[in-house]
Amino acid sequence: MIFKWVTGLFFAFVINITSTNCFAQSAADKITGKWISEKKNCIVQVVREKNDFIARLVWFNDDDDKSKPMETRTDYKNPDPALRSRKLIGMDVVDNLVYVPKSNSWENGLIYDAQSGKTWNSSAYLTKDGVLKVTGYWHLKFIGRTMKFYRVP
Repeated sequence: MIFKWVTGLFFAFVINITSTNCFAQSAADKITGKWISEKKNCIVQVVREKNDFIARLVWFNDDDDKSKPMETRTDYKNPDPALRSRKLIGMDVVDNLVYVPKSNSWENGLIYDAQSGKTWNSSAYLTKDGVLKVTGYWHLKFIGRTMKFYRVP
């Protein structure tokens, strides 16, 4: 009788942990997918790599310079000379975002601005309307810049 009670308690515990982890994973994964910027000048693909989330540049508006196709543009402003020849398309522009269930946000990331060659701290969260807000900042979020992204259907 005690064995059945202990076994039942154990299985209830395992089910509770499993369902909690599934909820946490599904909440964390809400950020994954393709997102277009508010200015409609770039699209990123957010993917999960283990416990971190990254964003890769998959498209950008190259109307400013028609001399070179978008697929051939390189990261020529990168401070590391070894990275200046890498292509912008497919490049990770956000790294190391970690989901924080308590705040329902993604924190402790880095965002790279290929236009300036600078890297900033970053965080992200989803609004109730499903808008992804990504903040790039230098140590203090409240003086950073927030960009809005909308899910690409």
